[in-house]
Amino acid sequence: MYEVSIVGVDLAKLVFQVHGAARDGSVLFRKKLTRPQFVRFMTSLPACIVAMEACGTAHYWGREMERLGHDVRLIPPIYVKPFVKRQKNDMADAEAIAEAAMRPTMRTVPVKSPDQQARAMLFRTRELLVGQRTQLVNALRAHLAEHGVIVPKGLGNIERLATIIRADSNRLPDLVRRMSDVYLDQIGRVTNEVRALELQISAEAKESPVVRRLRDMPGIGPICAIALEAFAPPMQIFRRGRDFAAWLGLVPRQHSSGGKQKLGRTSKMGQRDIRRLLILGAMSVVRWRGRNGGQPGTWLAAMLARKPKMLVAIALANKMARMIWAMLIRDEEYRVPKGAVC
Repeated sequence: MYEVSIVGVDLAKLVFQVHGAARDGSVLFRKKLTRPQFVRFMTSLPACIVAMEACGTAHYWGREMERLGHDVRLIPPIYVKPFVKRQKNDMADAEAIAEAAMRPTMRTVPVKSPDQQARAMLFRTRELLVGQRTQLVNALRAHLAEHGVIVPKGLGNIERLATIIRADSNRLPDLVRRMSDVYLDQIGRVTNEVRALELQISAEAKESPVVRRLRDMPGIGPICAIALEAFAPPMQIFRRGRDFAAWLGLVPRQHSSGGKQKLGRTSKMGQRDIRRLLILGAMSVVRWRGRNGGQPGTWLAAMLARKPKMLVAIALANKMARMIWAMLIRDEEYRVPKGAVC
């Protein structure tokens, strides 16, 4: 009788598909279990490798499986897909997860703690409300444009728009004024919620020594620092800063063959929120430091002299990612690099 070596689990809301395999890959069992049945079944198994896709609820179940003594491996779905055979179903997915986890070079995702997920929820809630506010502002501007009311873009012009709506000289129908008040009230409420969340983010940033250290770097604010702490894996899993930048998708995509190196645009792999915030922070540094072409003799000045600003910002974001890795892995404060990057 073979001993269970690895269990592949295809997660769902109510029913889980479980695939058990021995050390040589032979199939030991295939089961479809409900949530309570899954917990009881995994409790009865001896300690083994439990593999799951890194998707919704995976981190919760990863913590639960670790509590039962299992070795948890969360695999990105993009790395599981090549192991799926001809038919796509839950049974085939669970088997593919188990087969992918058997590969010694397979990349996995560390299981997040509840505190990390709480900060991730704080960050994503703010992002959601900012998006909803943008939708409301755009809808109001579009409706009023049909009545000849035009103001410049930007949240700062909402008060000006409200003044125009309430003025008697613009001859807007009463129904348009009432509907506009609905939009303005919603924009005001969402803005207050966003401000409250930003205050909470600032409070969280003051409590974390890692976030306080990261904020000393130009281009890194409290929101970007919180995102790094919430979404980035432990820096110890990266051998060097270049690997962390590659994980963020801030390196060119390779399409090389026959000894000929061909590099394209950035790969855009990894965590998109951190990548976007690093590029935005780098763009602010480029705009501020590069107003007059940058300080003479610096890397930034040399890049701005021959490259577009957006490309320079992405290159600077790559350098920022490497410096973040160095700061966290060595437990050091931010220091201005030799050669004055900016």
